[in-house]
Amino acid sequence: MSAVEQTFPLVPRRPLLGMSYAAMRSARRGVGTDIAGSRAYRPGDNVDNIDWAASARLSAASGLDEFIVRERFADEAPWVVVVADRRPSMALYGDPFPWLRKWEALEHAVDIVLRSALAARSLPAYLDYADGEAYWRAPRARRDLWEGAERARFAAPEDTLAQGIERLATHRPALPLGSFVFILSDFLAPPPRDSWLEALERGWDVIPVVIQDPTWERSFPDVSGIAVPFADVSAREAKRARLSRREVAERRAENEERHRLLLHDFEQLGVDPILLESGEGPAVHAAFLDWAERRQAERGRRW
Repeated sequence: MSAVEQTFPLVPRRPLLGMSYAAMRSARRGVGTDIAGSRAYRPGDNVDNIDWAASARLSAASGLDEFIVRERFADEAPWVVVVADRRPSMALYGDPFPWLRKWEALEHAVDIVLRSALAARSLPAYLDYADGEAYWRAPRARRDLWEGAERARFAAPEDTLAQGIERLATHRPALPLGSFVFILSDFLAPPPRDSWLEALERGWDVIPVVIQDPTWERSFPDVSGIAVPFADVSAREAKRARLSRREVAERRAENEERHRLLLHDFEQLGVDPILLESGEGPAVHAAFLDWAERRQAERGRRW
């Protein structure tokens, strides 16, 4: 399947009033795709809205540095926001390990969500803390908000997801009611429950995308008595460890219970997670399609 075809329908959890996404234009000015007019630049304006061609023509005519800003009609529509967890654990597992490449699954998931937002005429936005500082790209009708080659760092803090939700909660202008917020993480260190409640109380449609290796993170294989390599996120090279049968059983029980509790918490919060078990593009795409189909079926029963 071509990259262009790798999209999925953005099915809201509950029906929204009016037309969906950017098909409905407001009379007010704001964030949107349709040009409403131009005016002189004012301090505080977003530099992304500067019309550089018009500014150059005006500057050449006046002999001064003049800047023209494009104003747009606001789109009365949900945004699609991607919050990507880029803690060190998300950099696992690279060569020569054959397990889930979480960073690869993350790249495919981000790309598919951004493509799907644009296909639905919505405005995608992107947020991560790859270098410990917020990397925020405001909603706009473009897919090049994030490129894997440019976002290669995995040095986000442990509370990166809570920070991301807090930043979105204080963002101005506020995210519209019903905006999709895809949170991509392995959730080995999930945000506190208060962060989830903060997002849900604001009327956002929060979708956790769980990128966990099914072999070593959701369970644990019987490797008792074998010197197995393991990836240390703080070291460049793999190390080796030998675990007893009791240690293997304890690790398996802990991992399976952690995963069970994670899904239970999502169920209690009323959110629909997407589980990624492969880093391959078609498998990631299929997981998003399955999620959309489940939502559509649930909405058919509820409404």
